[in-house]
Amino acid sequence: MKIACLIPALNERESIGRVIAGLPQSVSRVIVADNGSRDGTPEVARAAGAEVVFENHRGYGSACLRGIAHLRAQPPDVLIFIDGDFSDHPDEMPALVDPIVRGDADLVIGSRVRGQRDPGALLPQAIFGNWLATSLIGWLFGFRYTDLGPFRAIRFQRLLDLEMDDRDFGWTVQMQVRALVRGLRVHEVPVKYRRRIGKSKISGTVIGSFRAGTVILRTIWQEWRLARRRHLAGGGGS
Repeated sequence: MKIACLIPALNERESIGRVIAGLPQSVSRVIVADNGSRDGTPEVARAAGAEVVFENHRGYGSACLRGIAHLRAQPPDVLIFIDGDFSDHPDEMPALVDPIVRGDADLVIGSRVRGQRDPGALLPQAIFGNWLATSLIGWLFGFRYTDLGPFRAIRFQRLLDLEMDDRDFGWTVQMQVRALVRGLRVHEVPVKYRRRIGKSKISGTVIGSFRAGTVILRTIWQEWRLARRRHLAGGGGS
């Protein structure tokens, strides 16, 4: 299978090269979607062998959508998402890809909650936010994830089928919810997690954590309403 890796990045100069260098050789393409870095991240990424694309509209989802658009011309079979701050372990990528290669899964989430974490790697607000969001998904959609972790693998065509459109912090949860609604085979695997290099764009501040949490919960609710409307329109309810 052709495997590509997409790394959304914003001011990751100190870590992006280490992420790229740590990826297994089975990854044939590495795309860094730069979201407005001012520290030389694109130059470091290119020097490490990545293709760099630019998205000026700020937002995690915006960067991801830009990278996906770049890949459409030569689509891979599997796309890996990983953050550029070196908090995930790139060498663990085979654990996420193998269930897809075997034909057992369409989407595999790397669960930091189920895996080993360095002390302080996941802040208390992130742990609580994960629990709240995954509990709400379980209640509304009948499947209990343990994490909204950014380290994940998905069949590229299945990703396109999800018609992703979130441009902000709701990106990861939108993918996970739409995967359930559209019948994708979803797995979780435990992954290790270490303290990031640099400051978190989401959970590093109280205001950032509150904003991200609000966006995530709103996204879950909006996706449930959308799924409900489609269900009723299809004659599945009254």
